[in-house]
Amino acid sequence: MNIHVVAEQEAARISHIIAAHSSDEGPLLPILHDIQAAFGYVPESAKQIIAKALNLSRAEVHGVVTFYHDFRDHPSGRHVLKLCRAEACQSMGCEPLADKIKAKLGIDWHETTPDGAVTLEPVFCLGLCASAPAAMLDGALYGRLDEDCLSDIVAEASR
Repeated sequence: MNIHVVAEQEAARISHIIAAHSSDEGPLLPILHDIQAAFGYVPESAKQIIAKALNLSRAEVHGVVTFYHDFRDHPSGRHVLKLCRAEACQSMGCEPLADKIKAKLGIDWHETTPDGAVTLEPVFCLGLCASAPAAMLDGALYGRLDEDCLSDIVAEASR
């Protein structure tokens, strides 16, 4: 399969997602969420297609993608581990935990392990302040983390 066929198929998928929101008012965010759900990230090619369909500039679409932390411009690992770095979690020791997990995985924030298993992302409040420090793995929340618990979560994600 050549690159032009792949690009055409990608554009067709993007156009189909946009068409599904044609009757929505303010469809940009739902379109971006659906594209990320379909591709695992928002491909660069999608920005121009969305901009044209919604009569926006590519810069406006890019601005929304980069403003919201949950949108990615590159594929993530099979699992996404988000560690809370907000004030409550900081006061309960999230930074030393984060340092240990980064060392264990051999990556920094916004990076993916070489085997593609885990992407590590910082977040600023998961809403579990009373259970700090907190993390989220693929949408599942974990609170009152300690080094052993977080190591177990990482081990599960690394499988």
